Amino acid sequence: MKVCLYSPYIPKHTGGGEKYILDVATSLAKKYIVSIAVPQQYAGDASIVKKYEKFLNRSLDNISFVPSPLGSTANFIQKLLWTRQFDVMYYLTDGSLFFSLAKKNILHVQVPLKIDHSSWFSQLKLKNWQLKNTNSQFTKEVVEATWPVKIDLVHNPLVDVDEISSISAVTKKEKIILSVGRFFRQLHSKRQDVLIDIFRKLITKYPQETKSWKLVFIGSVEDQEYLSLIKRKKRDLSVEFYHDLNRKELLKWYGKASIYWHAAGFGIDPEKNPQKTEHFGVSTAEAMASGCVPIVYGKGGQPEVVGEELQELLWLKQSECLEKTVQIITNQELRIKYQHKAQQRAKIFGKDVFEKKLFNMI
Repeated sequence: MKVCLYSPYIPKHTGGGEKYILDVATSLAKKYIVSIAVPQQYAGDASIVKKYEKFLNRSLDNISFVPSPLGSTANFIQKLLWTRQFDVMYYLTDGSLFFSLAKKNILHVQVPLKIDHSSWFSQLKLKNWQLKNTNSQFTKEVVEATWPVKIDLVHNPLVDVDEISSISAVTKKEKIILSVGRFFRQLHSKRQDVLIDIFRKLITKYPQETKSWKLVFIGSVEDQEYLSLIKRKKRDLSVEFYHDLNRKELLKWYGKASIYWHAAGFGIDPEKNPQKTEHFGVSTAEAMASGCVPIVYGKGGQPEVVGEELQELLWLKQSECLEKTVQIITNQELRIKYQHKAQQRAKIFGKDVFEKKLFNMI
């Protein structure tokens, strides 16, 4: 069986959506012939493979990156005929739709975009995709209400629970608050600027309790001006930045960190702009798998990630984040309790669950 995966974000980005599509690819490659479609100008560019292998810390030798007219100015017929060579077309959409002549077409929606796809032509395109899934229940509800379309199931991103847990098991927790995410201001900005402000208040208000604690930001840079703004905010604070880590190095930081912060969606009305909140929160789930206590903004997909067991760690106001963080820092017994709960919760996003749903779809 020949499977083609297509995301308009590849090969430009290295975020949660790219990890999702590559996890799908490597899982399906165990049984099928798998290709990832890339723009024609990237044909034969070995640096793409190297970039994503570093990003995943995993070989992609059994996956082909093939030149495709999709997403280009090629005409409708050329694009349509190109899709006919595949048994399955798996499309991570940016909100746009196209027709495919693959035997089976699967549409994955990562972003809770409020789009009017109610026209007869858009509805016809949607019917061409026999199976539709989203990355979270939050995205599912937004898409079903606004496109409108019936979503068949939720397919959460894969969290490498076993790999993360094995590294964490031999890594001692330190006085580190960690936040992972790209530096950008568009769409679901990770709001590192807000976290810097909270950290300053934390250190100022509780100097003794937070002595020797530091805040660590990890993420690639897509907006240099935004990063410069955040670094100016840092000034005399104990804050570190890392922008070019491979997967293995990232997992070591998860292992060392005691607390995980996430602020995407802060100050946003999720009813008006759901796309500006966190769509799922794969970095939060990964941090939980490593035993980090997740103190994260409580809108978008984040409540789904932490589950009922950790709902009390969600925050909406900066003061709430500060208070919950101090409580975890000063109460070691409570911190250990939440670390165990976080690790248990993260298991529902593991490989077995991910692959079972995936192969059932195929």
